Amino acid sequence: MRDLSKLRPTVISAVVVVAAALAVIGAAGAGNGSRDKTDLTAGAVYAMTNDAAGNEVLAYERDDDGSLSLQGTYSTGGEGTSRIRLSSQGSVVLTDDGQRLLVANVGSSEISVFDVRRNSLKLRSIVGSGGSTPNSITVRGDLVYVLNNGLTGLGNITGFRLTDKSALVPIAGSTRSLSIAGSDPAEVSFTPDGDSLVVTEKATNRILTWSVGADSLPFGREVHDSAGVTPFGFDFTRDGTFVVTNAEQGTVGAATASSYTLDGGFRTISGSVPDFRSEVCWTVISKDQRFAYITNFGDGTISSYTIAGDGSIALHESIAATTTLGQLSIRDADRSEDGRYLYAIDITSRMVHGWTIEDDGSLTSIGAFPGLPGTVAGLAAR
Repeated sequence: MRDLSKLRPTVISAVVVVAAALAVIGAAGAGNGSRDKTDLTAGAVYAMTNDAAGNEVLAYERDDDGSLSLQGTYSTGGEGTSRIRLSSQGSVVLTDDGQRLLVANVGSSEISVFDVRRNSLKLRSIVGSGGSTPNSITVRGDLVYVLNNGLTGLGNITGFRLTDKSALVPIAGSTRSLSIAGSDPAEVSFTPDGDSLVVTEKATNRILTWSVGADSLPFGREVHDSAGVTPFGFDFTRDGTFVVTNAEQGTVGAATASSYTLDGGFRTISGSVPDFRSEVCWTVISKDQRFAYITNFGDGTISSYTIAGDGSIALHESIAATTTLGQLSIRDADRSEDGRYLYAIDITSRMVHGWTIEDDGSLTSIGAFPGLPGTVAGLAAR
């Protein structure tokens, strides 16, 4: 573990915070006023700079109307890549209780753990990721698995225990290889019951699954063909259905999504269902489990799908929302814990865009909030 004694969070001065808050209110076009005191434990959005010269977390406080105020920036103690596209889902994640934030330092192959406090983030530990170029993290209780891309080499997943002191302790014998070298994996995630791990591989058009034993070690890797080409990000419903985006090799207008289940064994529920957009990335399931929201990096749009009781999906709106329309722009997304708001980062406008999630699945803009660098990657909301 790295020595943190010389690492200090860089907190934006009060003047800059006030200025950013005023800019946010103007950009949102609403503004019921922000809280008198910062409270990151009540609602917040986090992104990382992914800067190769020194990675940082950007912390936004969320107000009751969904608007965001840039509260501060915090050094991760590691390095990013400064690449415009990280090309993964889950590089910044919160624990289930929202008390810890885990961040992938892709450039230095490390994971940073922050305590989420009312007024700030506190960097608590930095540990090697168990491989190279980590780009996705999944957490269930105190169990953490990291996806190491490996770039042209053989990527892997590696497990850790998250201690009461916010340290990540590697689990001996937990590393498992991906299918081939250069498989370009996009995401790792536990199933909702914690009994399995799932990984998507973009370069091989495969979905990998492992069972997780009582000893927290993965076993019985299975390799499945994806229903679509270039499987990317995914999210689970509570009953274990998972909706996966398919970038379809970036072909304009050809993006799709598919749904699967592991109940009774791996099974495709809905094959490649088109959204008629380009280069899909992230998937976010609504809190009521009825809708899936898909970000389309290729043209700055969000598409929505309905999710039926049997796990099948159907296109709801090809364009449910836009950021910078027609540009390579929108990427990572997440919803607030209460299910009221959806947020996404946009690398063209360099803003976090937000929407209210309506009962009928439609999205209503609540504004765009400044402060992102062009290298931004990863987003987590609470």
